[in-house]
Amino acid sequence: MERKRTNAAIWVWTLFVLVVIYLPIACGALASFNKSRYFGLPIKTYATEWWQKTLDSIEIGMIVKTSISIALLVTVFSVVIATFGALAFARYDWKGRRLYQKLILLPIFFPQPVLGLAMLLGFNAVGIQTSWMTAVFAHMVWIVPVVTLVIAIQVYGFDPSLEEAAYDLGCSRTQVFREVTLPLLWPGIWSGMLFAFLLSWSNFPLSLYTTGADSTIPEWLYAKMVAGYTPMVPALGTMATLGAASLLLAGGLIGMLARRRAAA
Repeated sequence: MERKRTNAAIWVWTLFVLVVIYLPIACGALASFNKSRYFGLPIKTYATEWWQKTLDSIEIGMIVKTSISIALLVTVFSVVIATFGALAFARYDWKGRRLYQKLILLPIFFPQPVLGLAMLLGFNAVGIQTSWMTAVFAHMVWIVPVVTLVIAIQVYGFDPSLEEAAYDLGCSRTQVFREVTLPLLWPGIWSGMLFAFLLSWSNFPLSLYTTGADSTIPEWLYAKMVAGYTPMVPALGTMATLGAASLLLAGGLIGMLARRRAAA
């Protein structure tokens, strides 16, 4: 009897947490289907015209392209840097390792608006004009440490004897890294790729300070919420959320299939 009560309490609490998390997203989706300009319940007339206007907007198309470009470049560069950084972080014992571990984690503890402002001042001091390309660097400063930690978790479970066995069989350092190390670290690398893309895709504080005349989806949404609101705002927000969720689900499915194939 006590166990049934405990299970029931767990289910009730889980349902409550899910409602708290997803109710605002559901309200945003409902607002995007509201024919009138401002959202209110009950909705009198449903329409998809705001979704159509969002999809047809040239401005939004450019913003989405900019956001995807930044996120893709951040993902590629961050994963490459973080893979080698994670090996240095968790795999090898060398002089200065503890200091390196502290320094690599330091940007995570800075508030992102402060970090963005500091980088904006730095860019201005050396005469670099801010654009979406400077935003790539700004995102990496904060995201590379996160991805390094994600991949380092996989590195900590790495068995060094597998590399040593490959060396004993005559493999070169490059062959060992390509044929042994990378496949074993791949689950962590894949998770790091998803983290990097989604963190960059949804980043607002760093983008606000470092994109210059360019704009990303979070910046556009914020600007329209401050002035010039239309239901295109929840429409684009819902599209961005669904896109991120789809990517996360696809990434989880691909990772699961890869683990099954490796186990087989």
